[in-house]
Amino acid sequence: MISSSPVVDWLLESLEFDASLFHVGRYCGGWHATTHGLARASFHLIVHGQCWLHLDGHEQPLRLSAGDALFLLRDLDYRLSSAEDAVTALALPRVTMTALDSQAEDGVGLVCGFFHFRPGVSSLIIEGLPDWIILRAGDPSLSAARALFELILQECRRLPVPSPALLERLCHLLFLYVLRQQVADNQNLGGMVALARHPAFASLLGQLIEQPQQPWSLESMATHTGLSRSAFFKRFNELAGMSPGQVLLALRIRHACQLLKSNHTVEQVCAAVGYQSIAAFTRAFAKAVGVQPGAYRKQHETR
Repeated sequence: MISSSPVVDWLLESLEFDASLFHVGRYCGGWHATTHGLARASFHLIVHGQCWLHLDGHEQPLRLSAGDALFLLRDLDYRLSSAEDAVTALALPRVTMTALDSQAEDGVGLVCGFFHFRPGVSSLIIEGLPDWIILRAGDPSLSAARALFELILQECRRLPVPSPALLERLCHLLFLYVLRQQVADNQNLGGMVALARHPAFASLLGQLIEQPQQPWSLESMATHTGLSRSAFFKRFNELAGMSPGQVLLALRIRHACQLLKSNHTVEQVCAAVGYQSIAAFTRAFAKAVGVQPGAYRKQHETR
């Protein structure tokens, strides 16, 4: 793997999310499009042609050309458009897509979709990443991502229509490769990635991952890093943008989900993730996951 830290690698491998398509097609003439307001992370792959990205708070538009990919990890106020000028772009209509045509000399072909990041560890990892990431067609450091993009282009040329299921899987993989390179190249990331890069905090994070059943208190975590209780809490929040309790809870709930999927009983899982009371574990799990642990276990038995 690209990352040198085993804990960073663990975080990337633990990222759980789904990719779903909502547009595959071509825009012609004057147009603009956006998913702002849907409270969803999204992706937009430029199959052919070019368009402009307008982001609220950024004066200059960004040109996106064939082979580029845009990943929006937040619900940003943005629009894609045929117009370079922001005022003109806003005034243009939102039109219906036509079918992809790789031979077309005008318009822009797009593969667009949503990301859904699972609550808990995955959401905490994403919170430390940039609001948006652009994969450029000419970036030599992303050869694996470029190979995946070429597979997406080939699928888009498939007649009579490309396979939505295959495109979703390819876009899922493309994002993982882009994210891995982003983590390797960007030393200013926050969140759990920042913790995993800090020697003292990486060691603690590794222990929390391996031993979630331990009775971790603020004092015991601080002792592990060699800091006082107050200095530890302050530095942890500065690095991660979240509290030690939030991280510990997310790691415990993730481990609990894995054990429940493996058919462990609720009682066994409760003890394995450090809860003395089944009632307290059930409340914490239901609040984080949305269903009680017993129901979660049954769902995965059915699957």
